[in-house]
Amino acid sequence: MSYSNPDPDPSRSTGLEPGGGVPPGETPPAESSMPEAGPRETHNPPKGWAKGPLILIALVVLLVAVGMIGYAVGVWN
Repeated sequence: MSYSNPDPDPSRSTGLEPGGGVPPGETPPAESSMPEAGPRETHNPPKGWAKGPLILIALVVLLVAVGMIGYAVGVWN
């Protein structure tokens, strides 16, 4: 893979002070984009909930619903 510096050469850019600073009122030169920019994605964990927590949540919801129904039936008798 070849690498080229995407930043403009300060010696050839207009509007730059010595050292590469931009004087007040000037627009800085634009950056170019590179497809290699950014961190490499080496680990991509799965997204979403695991089956275990979903089963536990469903079980608790089911138990609470059965308990409420049982309480409602018991109150009416």
